[in-house]
Amino acid sequence: MTRSRRLIARDDQEFLILSLQHSGTAIKEQDGRESIINPGEFSISDSSRPFRKKLGGEFSFTSFHFPREELHVREEDLRALTATTFTGRTGSAAVVAAYFARMAQEARGFGDAVGRQFATTGLDLLALLIDERRGRFTPQGAETAAAAAVRVKDYIIRNLPDPGLSPATIAAANFMSVRYVHKLFQLEGETVGRWIQARRLERCRRDLLRSKARDLGVAAVARRWGFVSPSHFGRAFRAAYGMTPREWQAHGLGTEGATGTKG
Repeated sequence: MTRSRRLIARDDQEFLILSLQHSGTAIKEQDGRESIINPGEFSISDSSRPFRKKLGGEFSFTSFHFPREELHVREEDLRALTATTFTGRTGSAAVVAAYFARMAQEARGFGDAVGRQFATTGLDLLALLIDERRGRFTPQGAETAAAAAVRVKDYIIRNLPDPGLSPATIAAANFMSVRYVHKLFQLEGETVGRWIQARRLERCRRDLLRSKARDLGVAAVARRWGFVSPSHFGRAFRAAYGMTPREWQAHGLGTEGATGTKG
């Protein structure tokens, strides 16, 4: 089977292809590499570039096709691992192989929403494996991780008002896997959700003391910084600061009034 430049030119979408070998042997060629894929092993291909797959005798395999943009890894990392044999016997590759093998067995019974979620999880596992193979989690990569954390936090700060802000949207905007986003915060003993909520609460606490907040109301201030539920905001604020948003606002405005201003 050959994916030629002519076929590539006719397509309007790029796919990542993961092929899981069940029986027989396949030979995969892409990006100047040639690898033998045995039963229980898998390989990945990028449909945007030519590749070839050779199969002889009896064989069976399952092929998964995903939109290329759904796998949030660096282009150079993907190019370095196409037509590479991933063994399904040990390590992270074994987890990925087992996951996709089971998904192939159960996929017919999934609804659309469930299927999409399982596919997203599978791609996160694959991205984690690629990051691992490319040394993204080695001690030597500490400076890289620190730089990535700064970039991610800057993105979060700039998008705090967006109620749809999530690990998935953060990962997509920064061209990394969702699991890598979680890993960056785990290295600091934190979680993505807690860090986002703390920054939002800080902005709300500040804004509640501004005169404009008296007209807007507490709920409007909360919505401005990405809180969808006023009750959730109230509970989170009290847990963080020991008083309700209205109590904080009354305390701050009362202090301001007592202090007065020079005229």
